[in-house]
Amino acid sequence: MSLFQNAAFSISANNMSDLPPPNGVEIAFAGRSNAGKSSALNTLANHNRLAYVSKQPGRTQLINFFCLNPERGNDQFLVDLPGYGYAKVPESIRKHWQSVLSSYLTERSSLVGLVLVMDSRRPLTPLDIQMLDWFCHSGKPVHVLLTKSDKLSRNEGKQTLFRTRAALIKGWGENVTVQLFSSLKKEGVAETEKMIGGWLFPVQSNEIGSDSTKQDD
Repeated sequence: MSLFQNAAFSISANNMSDLPPPNGVEIAFAGRSNAGKSSALNTLANHNRLAYVSKQPGRTQLINFFCLNPERGNDQFLVDLPGYGYAKVPESIRKHWQSVLSSYLTERSSLVGLVLVMDSRRPLTPLDIQMLDWFCHSGKPVHVLLTKSDKLSRNEGKQTLFRTRAALIKGWGENVTVQLFSSLKKEGVAETEKMIGGWLFPVQSNEIGSDSTKQDD
């Protein structure tokens, strides 16, 4: 079963003061408006309406928390952050969300990793770079999804992945990883799940490694 199969909406927040206590583990999804962030979340959860998908960019204007295992307890969350970069958003709202996003990404103790969604046809925009600069100082991992990869030919996809990976490593080091992703064709889902699963269950992964080492001895 998918890591995200049981994901369910938990709470929305407009300000840092509205956030739930940082008692669990959070994986945040961020991306430029209309980059395919909500579609990626829905594809990962195998749920058509988990995250709201709109033809009009800039509709996600709250921090939305989705509990991964509601029956087990609220200890693991996907966090859908507001899309950034939509020109028609009023300046006051843009400044508000710039402040909230910066604070959330740099101060939230329960945040263990960031999934940064970029349109594969236009990766690493200035605002994407700003998000990386905000978050990478924390030392926490970033995984980039190059969405809408079905719009590229196989060769174009390979070249885009190669160039983007090289730019990410040069700018922010090995702690930033990247892959192609298509919500339409459901490509890249398993790779994304494996990456996020390593963030959610690092203790279990370490224990497995330790057990294997003992057996080898």
